[in-house]
Amino acid sequence: MSRSRSLVSRLLGIVTVLGLALGLSLQTAPGAAAASLVQITNFGTNPTGLLMHLYVPGSVRSNPPILLALHGCQGSGPYMYSSTDFASQADKYGFLVIYPSTNPSGSCWDVSSDQALTRNGGSDPVGLMSMIAYAEQRYGGNPNAVYVTGQSSGGMMTNVMLADYPDVFKAGAAFMGVPYHCFATGSVRGWNSACAQGRISMTPQQWGGLVRNTGYPGYTGPRPRVQLWHGTTDTILNHNNLGEEIKQWTDVLGVSQTPSATDTPATDWTRTRYNNSAGATQVEAYSIAGTGHQLPVQGTGMAAEAVRFMGLDATSSGGTTGALRAVAAGKCLTDTNTTPGTQQQIHACSGSANQTWTRTASNQLAVTVGGSTLCLDASAKGTTNGTKVIVWSCNGQSNQQWKFNPNGTVTGVQSGLCLDVAGLGTTDGTPVQLWSCSGGTNQQWTMG
Repeated sequence: MSRSRSLVSRLLGIVTVLGLALGLSLQTAPGAAAASLVQITNFGTNPTGLLMHLYVPGSVRSNPPILLALHGCQGSGPYMYSSTDFASQADKYGFLVIYPSTNPSGSCWDVSSDQALTRNGGSDPVGLMSMIAYAEQRYGGNPNAVYVTGQSSGGMMTNVMLADYPDVFKAGAAFMGVPYHCFATGSVRGWNSACAQGRISMTPQQWGGLVRNTGYPGYTGPRPRVQLWHGTTDTILNHNNLGEEIKQWTDVLGVSQTPSATDTPATDWTRTRYNNSAGATQVEAYSIAGTGHQLPVQGTGMAAEAVRFMGLDATSSGGTTGALRAVAAGKCLTDTNTTPGTQQQIHACSGSANQTWTRTASNQLAVTVGGSTLCLDASAKGTTNGTKVIVWSCNGQSNQQWKFNPNGTVTGVQSGLCLDVAGLGTTDGTPVQLWSCSGGTNQQWTMG
């Protein structure tokens, strides 16, 4: 079978199989509430004539995050909306979801041409980037909180977008995908049988080198975190591709290929996590036993796990975003350095990004500056008076969880100590620490 056989020819041979295995037959799709989607036209540069639908939840947040959700072969944006749980997650957490559709209708994404595999090279990725820019400009989307997910061909494109635009995306979740550049044929929407069948294997350094040298050559900035999903009995895109994706992204993100942790969060789910030296998960992989080409399964919590990993729950309707103001000093908690390990201080309130904190659904306090998100952290998991309160890579551990109390104090979940302005200080630059709760006004805070 020719590796570069055209997509049209390939689809003629597997359309029936895909209809069964993917569950993407539009005739059997769940009914979409079309009124909940907004179709956008003239959204910008769009070389391949993609269609754009945007989901704006009724509870949309101010300056909301953006999720790009990419359908699989034979699918569409409206089908992706109706057959997955990302819209209901958006209802819960207030983010925007872009649901694009390929052109021709029902085709796969172009993840094989030289244009698609290079930043600003042309083809589908350029149109997708135009959609993101439109959501930022016309719907107030947050350019520092952009994420991508997709299934099958959309999972492949998730990897492509993360490689081509690492400066745009904070994180991504690829369901049933293949590594970036694995499907390369040099032709638009070419079918790569060797990759699909899991017969392409490279070293982590080889896979990572393709991302570094082809997607965005010369880029040296931060890279988005990656979550990966695959079923063990997938006959369309072989499960071997999960291991190759893990090799690629652990190398790109500079973490070991040996899992930092392995667990089973649900029946038949095996999750492996690959953490950096600070204990923050950079790559997370799910192998789903006995499951074919049908992820994410609606109603199983898979979409919720993707939302959690990407951090889209950081703007939940049950949380708050704004300044954290020290009552006694009348000044705001400020991240002055944006470097992990920096002790936090109070400064005159300015409304700037480094004074804007988000209380997440998991009780963290997150700050985003210059595209980097860090969490308020009790240094070295300290539980004694004087423990420095710093920012660190968000990891969900109890020393990064905070309880807001009716009396205005904020206590560390791990230590039980209060967030405290040192020495009752009121001047700019006064450090913030943990201290036994005393009821003093230097331990009282307001948020919003």
